Amino acid sequence: MSPFVKSLVAAPGLGWVQPPGAERGPRARTYRLLLAQAMALVQRGRIPSVPEVAAKARVSRATAYRYFPSRSALVTAIVGEALAPVRRFEPRSRDGLQRVRELFDKTFPLFKEFEPHMRAALQLSLEHESLERMGLLEEEPYRRGHRRYMLHRAAAPLRATLGEQTYERLIKALSLIYGIESYVVLRDIWGSSYREVEAVARWMVDALIESARRQVVPARARSPAGRASPPAQRRRRGPSPPAG
Repeated sequence: MSPFVKSLVAAPGLGWVQPPGAERGPRARTYRLLLAQAMALVQRGRIPSVPEVAAKARVSRATAYRYFPSRSALVTAIVGEALAPVRRFEPRSRDGLQRVRELFDKTFPLFKEFEPHMRAALQLSLEHESLERMGLLEEEPYRRGHRRYMLHRAAAPLRATLGEQTYERLIKALSLIYGIESYVVLRDIWGSSYREVEAVARWMVDALIESARRQVVPARARSPAGRASPPAQRRRRGPSPPAG
């Protein structure tokens, strides 16, 4: 057993997503062993099958399938373990904009530590989406989307300030950055370093926040497009003609 696997098997308090009844005892150890082997295999750059994980853990396939009935269940557990510190993070500020910045500053750099695992999740998601559209998917589909919850939790105070439409647009724009996809684009296409990935992400976050703030115009300052306010209209009319 590799040192990496040993460290995971010996550390049940790191955020394991265990099935009901597996919190302690032999079942817990078997679960941790299977998950640790799966995470070690993913580090090599591909998604292992459940039988592969069973072979590495030296348990029967039937046993492995009781814990992970599909690749979707396996990858869900892998990502849940990898991102446990990220998902537990709660911004401290009460200001919505500061909470969003805090979320990115404290958690986005952590993605590089489990980049292979997050890439595996992206790979499986794309594969399942393609097969499902063609009606060829034969296993439980893998679904992503936890970032929506995290972004909403961080930015919630902004909903009343920005208004529903601008708030939802900001959340969707931030979701394009807050994930492994930005690492894939900047590292694979541009050859960026991790430091540059983080710098570009922060720049984009600040730009999006500033754009959202500029769209918040007090209602009293708004006027219908193409029309001047009543005082300006009166000034352009000039003096009134004499009576009579």
